[in-house]
Amino acid sequence: MSSLTSAARLANPLMQWLDLALKTNEMLLSSGSVIRIRTERIAKAGLAPSAADLAEFQLMGDEKLAAASESGIAMVKQWHRSHFSLANRVLQQWVQSTTAFFSLAGSVTPAQAAAHGDAFVQSAAGTINAASQFPGIAVRIAREGLKPIHAAATSNARRLAELES
Repeated sequence: MSSLTSAARLANPLMQWLDLALKTNEMLLSSGSVIRIRTERIAKAGLAPSAADLAEFQLMGDEKLAAASESGIAMVKQWHRSHFSLANRVLQQWVQSTTAFFSLAGSVTPAQAAAHGDAFVQSAAGTINAASQFPGIAVRIAREGLKPIHAAATSNARRLAELES
């Protein structure tokens, strides 16, 4: 899939949520595989784990902490970018609506009132459009938070599957 097609597909909030669900499913399947392999390894190691077992067990903990930290940071960054962007758009729309309202109130002729009324309706529609961005912001925050966890789970599943075979 080309990046243009992917970008166009992800412009639709429903498709963004579907993409997030698919990535979550892939992460969960990979996590299940990793948990199975590591649990078997822990059980086989018993009370006398090898140096390789101990290294894997240490890696397991380190990776979980790193992925959780990266996930939290990614979500905060995305929230900050999205929140600032949305707040800026809402403020711009508010200023335009206020200006349009006072222009409408100060209209002298019916033609001016019609033009100013249209500008006011357009700015109100812009405000509604800005507010409709909330679902897209939520999915972007969730998607950014999932990326590090997904990456760790899928790479571990591949690596451990290769070691197992």
